[in-house]
Amino acid sequence: MAAFAKLLSRFLSGLLPVFLLYAATVPASTAEGQAMILPIHPARLIAETDQGERSFSIEIADDGEERARGLMFRQSMADDHGMLFVFEQSRPLSFWMKNTPMPLDLLFIADDGRVIAILPGEPYSTAAIGPGEPARFVLELKAGTAQKSGIAIGDRLRHPEIDRVAG
Repeated sequence: MAAFAKLLSRFLSGLLPVFLLYAATVPASTAEGQAMILPIHPARLIAETDQGERSFSIEIADDGEERARGLMFRQSMADDHGMLFVFEQSRPLSFWMKNTPMPLDLLFIADDGRVIAILPGEPYSTAAIGPGEPARFVLELKAGTAQKSGIAIGDRLRHPEIDRVAG
């Protein structure tokens, strides 16, 4: 029996590094009905507006699972915070607000970092939200933030994730 216990202990200790590696790659919360909280990127996103620069802390959703979950189930968010959705190439994009209790501004952004559309996101709606033209990025902010910050169509957004494409 002692030999079996020793063998089991070695087997389980061999699995611990595998489990820790797996746990480190799973988003902060992936449970159904729970908000996904991604790390805040160290660089702030800057919006260049007619009223001056506006700065936002952002989470970055840059893979399929993160983009699919986005701000679902998020109950609140700071006024100067948002989520930047990064896509591999420009294409027609549309979003919906299923399982999203907060009203949002969705800013669709071209390859060059310019805002091409600012559209409202209604809580829990499954209606498609999209500008009808290709975009490379989408920034989600609390509803009304774009207007309060003076962000308008044609304004340039700067962030390392956008600048690496826009130049």
